[in-house]
Amino acid sequence: MKIIAIIASPRKNGNTAFVVNKILEGAKEHGAETRPWYFSDLDIRPCSGCLCCHGENDSGCIINDDMQELYDGIEQADVIILGSPVYMGQMSAQAKIFTDRLFAQISPRFSPHFKEKVTKKKLLLVFTQGNPDPGMFKEYFDYTKKMFQLLEFDVGEVVVVAGMRNEPAQERKDLDTAMKDIGSSLVRNTARNKKNFY
Repeated sequence: MKIIAIIASPRKNGNTAFVVNKILEGAKEHGAETRPWYFSDLDIRPCSGCLCCHGENDSGCIINDDMQELYDGIEQADVIILGSPVYMGQMSAQAKIFTDRLFAQISPRFSPHFKEKVTKKKLLLVFTQGNPDPGMFKEYFDYTKKMFQLLEFDVGEVVVVAGMRNEPAQERKDLDTAMKDIGSSLVRNTARNKKNFY
């Protein structure tokens, strides 16, 4: 099983990276092949809205940057983790750029560019926030989950780690085990679903 994580934070060693990497550790301990992608290390430009990706040749995105490598990673992955800090009550700019660039690879049923090839990938959304109330931005998290479901991702729970302004993730003793448990559950549940499917 292959699990990739997009850490959509400008901080490579910040709270989001710590939380997502602990989830990956738990998954790896249960046999998954894992790889984190740090947005801060990548050159990924915003979607230009040119629609070349859905032209007659269906040649994909014409922007020659690191998103091309991510497209391949997404294609091969069984599970995708998208981790983002909450900025201004929503996902980071980096996460939004990543999401917009999925347009070249995904054509959901409501789109005039719809093709039968849809992702159906399992997606885990992970948010970190400074506010101590995990329900503070629930409406936005619910919206984001619904949006990815419309894009035909198989979205399960949304992981929200709150209170980062009071204590950084690296100093939270409770997070190590809790996040690893999420990773191990991700492997077990995905394997069970694949077995039932086949």
